Amino acid sequence: MVKARKYVVVNEFKGWPKREDFQIEEYELPPLKDGEILVKIQWLSVDPYMRLYSSPQKYDQFGHNVGVVIETKAADFPVGTKVVSHKGWCDYCILDTNKFYEDYYPSGKIYKLPIMEGLPDSLAVGAVGMPGATAYFGFLEHCRPKAGDTVVVTGAAGAVGSLVGQIAKIKGCKVIGFAGSDEKVKWLESIGFDKAINYKTADNAAALREAAPQGVDCYYDNVGGELSSTILYQMNQFGRVAVIRYISSYNDDSSNLPKATILQPAILYRRLSVSGFIAGDSRDKFPEAFDQITKWIQSGKIVAKEHVTEGFENLYDALVGVLKGDNIGKAVVKI
Repeated sequence: MVKARKYVVVNEFKGWPKREDFQIEEYELPPLKDGEILVKIQWLSVDPYMRLYSSPQKYDQFGHNVGVVIETKAADFPVGTKVVSHKGWCDYCILDTNKFYEDYYPSGKIYKLPIMEGLPDSLAVGAVGMPGATAYFGFLEHCRPKAGDTVVVTGAAGAVGSLVGQIAKIKGCKVIGFAGSDEKVKWLESIGFDKAINYKTADNAAALREAAPQGVDCYYDNVGGELSSTILYQMNQFGRVAVIRYISSYNDDSSNLPKATILQPAILYRRLSVSGFIAGDSRDKFPEAFDQITKWIQSGKIVAKEHVTEGFENLYDALVGVLKGDNIGKAVVKI
């Protein structure tokens, strides 16, 4: 029998997640049934969206992970196979290879590690995983960039935003990124952003007018709030906006939501196209994104930076760090 550990959320989040909101439970895994595999987890993903889901009822902390099969009763998954699942924050787990897990966001079935030809396995929960697919399809299909467009990305130094900016450069666009520190600004410009702005210290409206005197054609919105209102009012007619997340208000409860300038005049008079996108919308096409992003990384056109934390016991700290914006690139935990 294998003893496993998992993180369980035991309290509904109120404001910032607290250490006492999580509990590590230890339990014994049962013998395998036909079609099942026993997986030792090696990499765990930490993502801002984890903060959005909270309930008065206890639940296992979900999230993507990469692991290796150490025992199997599934012919297609021999021992040594590396797999990606959404089983969450655990160190060992049993997966039924024939089951479609409806609660697995965004991919309902486990899958084998994408072919990455020598790249780190951890990228399968980052640039060659759900965040990569979010950047790829959210930008290309919803912003519909054209060479010469001016693109603005918020949350630009994160796992998704940093990829969007680099994809935009590959497509021949001018790219402006907003991030939360001078360190992040320097890093963004080092990987090819034409301009990066520290939204915490800048006059954002003036800084954007200076960086984009001809206006903005595409906006990839990761943060929402007043910053997004500022950007929408500087967009060109028939601009395209992809709304992916609203991180600026993730830790606010319904009684204390931030106020932002009304958006309808900007959308109406500039004839803006605004669409929301969730990675699961394109789950059937993930392999397309994984293949192309892998090639871009291997050719040096994309830098897939990771913020690595070590230790199963440090998952809580890694999550809070992401919510506070401590990471540059994709936050992952090695166990």
